[in-house]
Amino acid sequence: MRRIGLIGGMSWESTATYYTMINRAVRRSRGGLASADILLHSLNFSKVVELQKADRWDEAGALLGAAGAGLARAGADCVLICTNTMHLVADEVARLARVPLIHIVDETAAALKADGRRRPLLLATRYTMEHGFYAERMAAHGLEVVVPEAEDDRAAVHGIIFGELCQGEIREASRRRYLAIIEAARQRGVDSVILGCTEISLLIDPDKLCLPGYDSTAIHAEAAVRFALSDHAMDKAA
Repeated sequence: MRRIGLIGGMSWESTATYYTMINRAVRRSRGGLASADILLHSLNFSKVVELQKADRWDEAGALLGAAGAGLARAGADCVLICTNTMHLVADEVARLARVPLIHIVDETAAALKADGRRRPLLLATRYTMEHGFYAERMAAHGLEVVVPEAEDDRAAVHGIIFGELCQGEIREASRRRYLAIIEAARQRGVDSVILGCTEISLLIDPDKLCLPGYDSTAIHAEAAVRFALSDHAMDKAA
């Protein structure tokens, strides 16, 4: 089994979800008491948010890249950034880690394309929705990403993530707000919904929406497990 390196803590609420999903998938695959071989570097989220707010993305890239490099030195065979937003610095993390970086946007795009989706709604932090890096990478896969049209809707999506979900708060009023935003986008012709922040699945179920939902956290975790178990045949032969 290959060793998975996780750069987490952004927030730790969603990192705990990664840990659970990855281990459950390994147990389903191998049975018994099997669990994943994982290394985790959990960052102080308040420091990361400080860099985000100050638009100091170079420093953020260096911070996450150092974490990725440390995981690689400790024996990780791949690295995952356990958050969508910080994939804005994914290239720098991959450069410093020097092991395969499993990219959440590429994996989510592959899942959408496999189902014939072409115009998904992206719900995420303001940085992910408005910075351009996410839509540009999706466009390279032939997908047209749509974000909530109204500025106050984007602000609400962002505010609920940081003000509630990252702090473990789940509110019914916020769930209703998200569902209303999704319905408005459905009327604009989107064909699916990306839960493009790793905490959003704590609030809404992607399988119970008015459009097909894609949980980027689950998709990313599943990709990590495929990588980790890709040498299963060699393990058995040994």
